[in-house]
Amino acid sequence: MQNIIVVSQKPSDLGELIAIARRLGEPLILAFQESAVSINEITGYGHKVYRLNSDRPEALYYAIKSLYDSLKPKLIIGPTTKNVKDALSLFAGLYDIPLATDVSSIEDRGDEVIYKRGFLSERVIMTASVRKPAILLVKPKIVSPAEKIGKSDVIDLEVTAGDVKLLERKPKVLSGIKLEDADIVVGVGRGFKSREDLKLALELANLLGGQVGGTRPIAADYKWLPEDAWIGISGKRIAPKLYIAIGISGAPQHMSGVSDSKIIVAINKDKSAPIFKLSDYGIVNDLYKVLPILISRLKARASQK
Repeated sequence: MQNIIVVSQKPSDLGELIAIARRLGEPLILAFQESAVSINEITGYGHKVYRLNSDRPEALYYAIKSLYDSLKPKLIIGPTTKNVKDALSLFAGLYDIPLATDVSSIEDRGDEVIYKRGFLSERVIMTASVRKPAILLVKPKIVSPAEKIGKSDVIDLEVTAGDVKLLERKPKVLSGIKLEDADIVVGVGRGFKSREDLKLALELANLLGGQVGGTRPIAADYKWLPEDAWIGISGKRIAPKLYIAIGISGAPQHMSGVSDSKIIVAINKDKSAPIFKLSDYGIVNDLYKVLPILISRLKARASQK
């Protein structure tokens, strides 16, 4: 069977990537992460694990280069995340290997691989073929995670970062929100008049056992939410069972990040808002009237249990 390098930045990525790779060949795992992550989180799939104790894109590039030169894999599969894209786009350019991001399905055809990905904020789905070797970075939650089947041999990789020298590290202020893992997400947009008013969305999410995310203006421009709560083509792509969009018009840049949601509910006072065409259910009304009623009903229901 052909060798496939599976690049995993987070343990939560790994199960889905392994499930895809098992259908196509023999996976070899490159775990690209900080050493603080438990070894138990990346082993147990029965495949060899190459562990890189670094989260720097340039270190990942050199690790991929080393493995590629020695193993000659036909495919490299990873998540569509910023650091992975940074490292593998450099690798793809220098080795003249085709790379595709936001892939939603992969099919093996011998010397070629067929894949699908969206364009124009997922309004158009393209099917393409590419000769191997190739690099395919996939969207989250397109398959169920693989089961752990046995012991994994772990090999620690030691690589240099080339001419890049890290002088200082200043972490971004993040909330620790993991929208991509949430079954229910409440999205907030410019329909909210102030940061203080977001407490309505937070209370709703808490009653539903969900998380709160926002559009680009809310997270990036107004900074009412931390950057890791930004949903959209430049933020996080999510696929919850339920997405409640409140005060969100439905711009393509945002909707591309929620297109894989199982159910989308929109609340907006503008009946002509584009989001209603993309939602399963819609409420045309002022969010300041709807949310207090919805919260009150949920509290009453919880008190009856």
